[in-house]
Amino acid sequence: MSVDIDRVGVRHFQFPLVVRERDHGRQHTVAWVEMGVDLPARFKGTHMSRFVEALQDWSGVLDYGGLKHLLADIKARLEAQKAWISFQFPFFLEHASPSTGSLARMDYQCRVSGEFQGRELLFNLEVEVPVMTVCPCSLAICEQGAHSQRTMVRIKTQTRGLVWLEDLIELAQEAGSSPVYALLKREDEKKVIEQAFGKPCFVEDVVRNVSASLGKLAQVLWYRVEVESQESIHNHNAYACIERTLKS
Repeated sequence: MSVDIDRVGVRHFQFPLVVRERDHGRQHTVAWVEMGVDLPARFKGTHMSRFVEALQDWSGVLDYGGLKHLLADIKARLEAQKAWISFQFPFFLEHASPSTGSLARMDYQCRVSGEFQGRELLFNLEVEVPVMTVCPCSLAICEQGAHSQRTMVRIKTQTRGLVWLEDLIELAQEAGSSPVYALLKREDEKKVIEQAFGKPCFVEDVVRNVSASLGKLAQVLWYRVEVESQESIHNHNAYACIERTLKS
């Protein structure tokens, strides 16, 4: 049967990766890779080995230009109209605790993907960022304390041009009551709690804050933000989502 296939390729392939950092050069990590191309009905199958060959011949440095070059190479090797690739990996950022200034690295799950058709690259960035949120309602009705929870902010963007992973992580952290830290001393914990209780927010507040910040980034064409609160006293999670197309 002759039928066009939208995407055919390889997945669940591990590969060492170098990710450019905004402030400190480059970071080495390991990614799970998925690659694919379109396959017209006139072709019986694709050449799976050529995906791996293209990846092995690539520099291994993940940035906008490097991704575009890799996808162009895959498209040429496979004689395809469209080529697509995805890298999923942990990205580490060093943070100073708010009081003592103790340094430690936090890991963030990230995904970078791209689709190349003609001469145009559609570039996608995804990050997952944990933050702390303090419930404004419980803070208002309780004489002592309020309930707080860890809240996950998931951002997916489609961009034309470079947006740093650090920029997305930071705007997510700023949207909640407090960032989450890898290392806190007792005086740091005190500072975090005091700051968080001074900035209570619902999931609705967090998703709107992130959405407003993304709308100011000129490179962003489209975004989807999902915020999920892992509730500490309710037998359910709360969530909110905003999806917007900014430019075509």
